[in-house]
Amino acid sequence: MGDQPSSGADEIVDVGPGAHIGRVRWTICAMLFVATSINYMDRQVISILKPTLQQSIGLTEISYGYIVDAFQIAYALGLIAAGRFVDKVGTRIGYMVIMAVWSLSAMGHALANTALEFGIARFSLGVGESGNFPAAIKTVAEWFPQSERSLATGIFNSGANLGAVLAPLIVPWITIHYGWHAAFLTTGIFSALWIFWWYRNYRKPADHPTLTGAELRYIYQEAATQMGPSMHWRRLIGYRQTWAFSLAKFLTDPIWWFYLFWLPSYFNERFHLDLSHLGLPLIIVYNASAVGSIGGGWLPAPFRRLGFSATRARLSAMLLCACAVVPIFAVSHIQSEWSAIALLSLAAAAHQGWSANLFTTASDMFPRTAVGSVTGIGGMAGSAGGALLAFYAGHILQLTHSYASLFAIAGSAYLLALLVLYLLAPGLRKVEFAA
Repeated sequence: MGDQPSSGADEIVDVGPGAHIGRVRWTICAMLFVATSINYMDRQVISILKPTLQQSIGLTEISYGYIVDAFQIAYALGLIAAGRFVDKVGTRIGYMVIMAVWSLSAMGHALANTALEFGIARFSLGVGESGNFPAAIKTVAEWFPQSERSLATGIFNSGANLGAVLAPLIVPWITIHYGWHAAFLTTGIFSALWIFWWYRNYRKPADHPTLTGAELRYIYQEAATQMGPSMHWRRLIGYRQTWAFSLAKFLTDPIWWFYLFWLPSYFNERFHLDLSHLGLPLIIVYNASAVGSIGGGWLPAPFRRLGFSATRARLSAMLLCACAVVPIFAVSHIQSEWSAIALLSLAAAAHQGWSANLFTTASDMFPRTAVGSVTGIGGMAGSAGGALLAFYAGHILQLTHSYASLFAIAGSAYLLALLVLYLLAPGLRKVEFAA
């Protein structure tokens, strides 16, 4: 598959995480995990409250689709600046600003009472949340050697699943007892505590007061090949690798957005589950996706033990995840609630395993100085695809009340994305920037 030179990565694969060298990098990963959990709690509240809002403010499928579009468009536009912003100001300050913006926007939903007002609040939330993954991926690139990045990415990315699990546990209870306005205010305290935690504990590896020399050397033993000159995102789009990463995100990110924003209403309409009964199916699906995220990040390791190169192991893991999504085709025709939950759980787990490895291809193919910007461009493409799918979903559900075509799209997107990635960036070849 056109494997790239190892650049020393093979020599560190067999070193166990934290063995004799320290574990500070895993504490950093834990902070990314918590931030991503808060991120997904904020964005999922509205999907859980959709049936409630349909009754309380007359929300329709089409207007809900437009609200989701407002978030996706803002997310896409925000990513143009978010990756560059993080590359420019650094992850310590950049991440705090990003967290503050999205948290205030999430709480601002409590002031909305019409579809238009929700659209405005959602647009603001999209601008703020657009910075989470560029900041987190850049942090992983700064703090982890290449051999550990997919695992670290899988771990922090599983925070999305924890957030998606906590939201259906917390939001229905708060809504039933205090009303839906209060549900949008729940995560503000978590955000404030995280910002203080990050400010107090985060530094770059070279500046961190508790990092051992051994762990610093372990992180940076690939530094000569991983660093590079800074490059504006307009120049980055001239590289095939940027297009490969971005088109793969364009095709597959919308599927996760679809699960996130429409699964509660799918269970409500298909199996007549009300607000007090939506929690369990969603918790099962998102717990499965948490396993998939961490398992997918770990998955290249056994392929390496079989003698695969780092690149071939990554692509093989992605192929396995892409194939595991295919059975989702059948969900719209299933009569059993538990069979639907099982297939959705498999698909969500496979998506997160795919996502952990796809995210890591950015740092596989680009120097650290460009990772934030490339991740931002790819996220922008993924959000643009999500906006198109949300527009389609709102109109097709309003007209047909059938999820069949949506699940058909979900089942085929990953294999197509893998083909695009392989054709445009064979072997995940490393980009070399001129100084």
